[in-house]
Amino acid sequence: MATNITPTSVLINPIPHALQAVVEVPGSKSITNRALLLAALAGGTSRLVNALDSDDSRFFMKALQDLGFSIIHEPENSEIKVKGLGGAILPTEACLYIGNAGTAARFLTAFLTLGYGHFILDGDQRMRNRPIGDLMHSLNQLGAKITPQNQQLKPACPPLEIHASGLRGGKTTIAGDISSQFLSALLIVAPYAAASVEIELTTSLTSKPYIDMTIAVMSDFGVEISQHDYEIFQIVPGFYLPKDVYKIESDASAASYFFAAPAICGGSVKVKDISRNSCQGDIRFLEVLEKMGCVVEENNLEVTVSASAGLRGVDVDMGDFSDTAQTLAAVAPFASTPTCIRGIASSRLKETDRISAVCAELRKIGVRVDEHADGMTIFPCQNINGTSIQTYQDHRMAMAFSLIGLRVPGMKIENPGCVSKTFPNYFNVLEGLR
Repeated sequence: MATNITPTSVLINPIPHALQAVVEVPGSKSITNRALLLAALAGGTSRLVNALDSDDSRFFMKALQDLGFSIIHEPENSEIKVKGLGGAILPTEACLYIGNAGTAARFLTAFLTLGYGHFILDGDQRMRNRPIGDLMHSLNQLGAKITPQNQQLKPACPPLEIHASGLRGGKTTIAGDISSQFLSALLIVAPYAAASVEIELTTSLTSKPYIDMTIAVMSDFGVEISQHDYEIFQIVPGFYLPKDVYKIESDASAASYFFAAPAICGGSVKVKDISRNSCQGDIRFLEVLEKMGCVVEENNLEVTVSASAGLRGVDVDMGDFSDTAQTLAAVAPFASTPTCIRGIASSRLKETDRISAVCAELRKIGVRVDEHADGMTIFPCQNINGTSIQTYQDHRMAMAFSLIGLRVPGMKIENPGCVSKTFPNYFNVLEGLR
């Protein structure tokens, strides 16, 4: 399929027959990142199994190592061993670089407030344009002292300076409609504050499944919290417990590309080590495919998606699983009726402005699309033109638009290496569909 790979592009050759494939995808990025930080906060050694090996996880691990944590990474076994320090951060100063790893940026900002000293958190140029002010202000309400180095930039973005003297605790507020990672970061570090923490949301919460995931992983590591209608969260002081073995399930976002492939090509694809009962919100992408006419079956932690006669468009709010919106955008032109994707305004603040980028590339291949403030409407297209697709340094742009190339000749994905952010061997797995 990827018959002509260069460092700058990959040509996707169509598959001329219905699919009949079984694939494995990496461990969940979201769970890996949460487990990494919880293991570092615990007292003792934890072993993370089926952990994701990607640019994002490596930036996170490197930052923790720079803070004095012992981390043994065995990518060949998909394992990470972390020796936690019970909430302590040993260095009194450090400058950490996290590339464009958004989760690492948010989690480490909160984590560093537990230390004692002067820390700088920085990233690449895109990260320097990703707002983090709401999290910064919430932590400052709890006794932290965080300031952006560029105080002229509004809203506040990295690099950040953290003058840490432990986290006092108390009450704080946070918006729930910018990034669920802000709230997750607060929840994860709150047990190590000197006093109980109460977090009140100032807006409705988007991406609730990610908060449910955070609470579930915290519980796995021994800390329970209380919450009321996703409006008020209360956390008392406590300690995480190390896990001898912590199994991380397959990544639902990564799986979405292979769930979607039969909708485009026909046939069926089975994805291993994942369940419809997953705590990952992106598993809800399966519900969307069912509404479009696909058949979904699960057996022994294996999910199979099969095409059926006729693919119809849907109108769906993807606010709780927005990382799969680009996947749906790749499927939508092959449906018989329009598809409306709503509720993903926060996607404009991710690796790129994902709404604008998707609309631009769909128009380039001849697909009619109407852009909205919080999403887009995509219309059926009988004559899609294969051409070169810009990926905007966004791994999900590369993976989603490669799906169109499974059916349309001439689709070339620029900068394919950007998939290393979360799924380094993506194009090899895609090749396995043949």
